[in-house]
Amino acid sequence: MIKNINCIICPLSCEIKIHIKGQSHITKISGYKCKKGKIYAKEEIISPKRILTTTMLTSDKYNPLVSVKTDKPVPKKLLFKIIKILNKKKLKAQVKIGQIIIKNVLNTGADIVSTSSI
Repeated sequence: MIKNINCIICPLSCEIKIHIKGQSHITKISGYKCKKGKIYAKEEIISPKRILTTTMLTSDKYNPLVSVKTDKPVPKKLLFKIIKILNKKKLKAQVKIGQIIIKNVLNTGADIVSTSSI
């Protein structure tokens, strides 16, 4: 099987072809123009990761939502579990940009941080 992906690591947006045998045995990677592209392609097949960006509820009546994100990519398969955790939590009115909201969410090594202040 051949999987085609567009690399998102740099502005070149290389079109990478990944030759896969079975579920995740990579036999060949082509089309990348840098080492980072090759690493991205491997990770995208073996263990895809994403940065989660979303909002959380606050107790502030004028600013009922604050934007948050993970400070590093987390396994794609955990995104909805993390969102469920965030949806159960309501933040107090004063939140500062960069403030850690949840440390090491789901033992991923990533923190949930505020990307705005209220």
